[in-house]
This record gives sequence, structure tokens and C-alpha cells, in this order.
Amino acid sequence: MIRILFVCHGNICRSPMAEAVLKDMVKKAGLEEFFRIESAATSSEEIGNPVYPPARRKLAEHGISCDGKRARRLRQSDYRDFDWLIGMDRANLRNMQWIWHGDPDHKIRLLLDFAGRSAEVADPWYTGDFDATWNDVEEGCRSLLEWLIRTQRMKKNGMT
Repeated sequence: MIRILFVCHGNICRSPMAEAVLKDMVKKAGLEEFFRIESAATSSEEIGNPVYPPARRKLAEHGISCDGKRARRLRQSDYRDFDWLIGMDRANLRNMQWIWHGDPDHKIRLLLDFAGRSAEVADPWYTGDFDATWNDVEEGCRSLLEWLIRTQRMKKNGMT
């Protein structure tokens, strides 16, 4: 099982979008049984809140649901419990390393690193541009899944 945790500041926009998008991609690829995909926040101010309505609408435009998702904060155990801890921006990475006292297993990455871009996912909280965020999240998740399939030698009907 490949365990992925997406992380952003509040867990109401970017990281739940990435969670929902990758879950949708994995489902369409017939690989659901091989993945555990979640998301969390580095901060506590949005804990318990649902996905921000414009983010939910952007996902719905693409036929993707995030029903039932509520913001949660990172836990110490997340470092042990997940294989990949994927932040949306460099501030997320710094906060993750602070919370977990480093990254000895080299699990922490930026989402767009998988797309070959050392860039941050656009933050719609400040810009209101959910199209830019969608484009970044979709590109990052697609590239991440392609990378995982290639490096984990996954096949449509099973892992080898």
C-alpha cells in the first residue's frame, strides 16, 4: 500500500483538492486498493471545517466530490504512518519539518516537484484564482501518479 498525505496551511483548499483529485485518478486507473490518500493542515484555525466552497465547486466542475472531508491537523504519527508527505508550498515544508523535527526518511516533497517544476501550488485563499490552483493540482497529481506507477512498478490489475 502506498500512503500519501497532502499538506497545506488550513486543509480547506489546496490539500483537500489534491486528495480528491488523486483519489479520482487512482480510482479511474483501477488502483484504489493500493492507495491510502489523505490530507491535513499545518495550522489549527480551520480544524473541523469542510472544504472551502469555491474549492468544492472547482472539484465539482470536474466531476470530483470531496463530500465528508473536514480539515484536520498534522499529527506526530503521520510521519510514521505515511510514505509521502506532500506540501503545496515551501512554508508548508518548513512547518512540516518543524512539527516532525526534520525529515530523516526524506518523505517530504513539494507536489510540483513530481511535475519537474520547483514551484508552489497557487494559493487561491489569497488570489481567488481556483483555476490556477486546479491546473497546478491536476498537473502535480497526474505527474505523481505516473511517477509512482513507474517507480513502484504498478500495473492496472496489481502491483509487481
